Amino acid sequence: MSAGYIITIILVYFGLLYLISRLTSARADGATFFIANRKAPWFLVAYGMVGVGISGITFISVPGQVVDTQFSYFQMVIGYAIGLFIVAFFMLPVYYKINAISIYSFLKERYGNYSHKTGAIFFLMAQTASAAFRLFLMAYVLQIALFGPMGMPFWVTVLATLLLIWFYTYRGGIKTVIFTDTLQTTFLIAALFLCLWSISRQLDLSAGELYAALDKEGISQTFFWSWKDPKNFFKLIFVGILLTVMTNGLDQSIMQKHLTCKDLASSQKNIVTLAIILLVVNIFFLFLGGALQLYTMKENIVIPEQTDTLFPILALDHLGLAAGIFFFIGIAAAAYSSADSSLTGLTTSFCIDILNFDENDTKNQKIRYVVHFGFTILLFVLIIGFNQVNDQSVLYAFIRTSGFIYGPLLSVFFFGMYSKRRIHDWLIPVICILSPAISVVFDQKSPEWFNGYEFGYDILLLNSFLTLIALFLLSKKNR
Repeated sequence: MSAGYIITIILVYFGLLYLISRLTSARADGATFFIANRKAPWFLVAYGMVGVGISGITFISVPGQVVDTQFSYFQMVIGYAIGLFIVAFFMLPVYYKINAISIYSFLKERYGNYSHKTGAIFFLMAQTASAAFRLFLMAYVLQIALFGPMGMPFWVTVLATLLLIWFYTYRGGIKTVIFTDTLQTTFLIAALFLCLWSISRQLDLSAGELYAALDKEGISQTFFWSWKDPKNFFKLIFVGILLTVMTNGLDQSIMQKHLTCKDLASSQKNIVTLAIILLVVNIFFLFLGGALQLYTMKENIVIPEQTDTLFPILALDHLGLAAGIFFFIGIAAAAYSSADSSLTGLTTSFCIDILNFDENDTKNQKIRYVVHFGFTILLFVLIIGFNQVNDQSVLYAFIRTSGFIYGPLLSVFFFGMYSKRRIHDWLIPVICILSPAISVVFDQKSPEWFNGYEFGYDILLLNSFLTLIALFLLSKKNR
């Protein structure tokens, strides 16, 4: 695809986002930025959240991962759906009961100040890391498709990407993000189906014939039952549940959108709808991954060693102009729908939890702008660092990093919600630091200690379990 096409796409795309930003940020105040004045329609939130749920990581890495893991990722997606139901019916009621702006205010009410700050800091750490992973993908595609051949350094690509996000979110905040997400979800789904259609047309196979070919080649195996296999069904189901509860129910950037609905019932309808849609959309992403692999076999194309690059290479160089254009729009939509949510969530948590802002205090607006820009620069630094050390699947790195950080939060929240036992507030930070540290040791020593067993995604289970045991042993009955 020529540089002219890509530049035109970027200009049109951000022109639309900026137009939406202008329309939604008129007369914006703190309540607009943080919770959209609690007036967001639930169906609009649900539809827009599809783009956030897919993200740039899913858009690129999941199709590429099919080369090594077939359709096993769908087992985790089932866990995602179950996890969303848990968030909707076990966590949302607590947040609405305390009228939360930041979900970490629950920790202050339940435990105290140390726990509140610990939860917020853990979120800030995990979210900046995961947002950097997602944006790295978008910047990487921009670099190989446009800026690299033009001789532009990678850091310029990253900085331009982040500044564009900051530019359309700094005023309207979460209200702007909800509306831009609907546009980006539409682009993402269109890109998915157009790329599938392009492969089907070039291979001269109908959708049914394409799936039959995948099945014949053994590409479409979905369920794995061996307990020693990292792709084991039960492991991935449980990990999917935990990961969703961690990265949705305990993630300010995600829950902030659900809390913009006018009441609990509306927010629950939005999450249930989202769970169903994500199941269907992820099936098609795995189907796309299988189709890409089949295409390389039929056309004698060498699969790249780093499978994250398979989809970009084929879409931009082999599947035709229309597929290339829509791939580029799709990856932009997936990356930016996650990144703008992350940037807004980070700003909200830092302002509310760390700086103790009030949502209606107009005197803090300039400080909020500075915080928003500060996180933009921090993401820039992390992406550059990640580019220097990346040597594994981006999806795998994201899930494991999130697990080590979110694992303690999962147990702290559920212990607080569903146990009446008392624990000293100062102990919470200690437990939340020690549990991931012990988990790292188990992760490295497990083959030696457990007869060759290696932890995969299930390290999340161990991390959460260690935290829960510590909370129980160090707490007392509430008399």
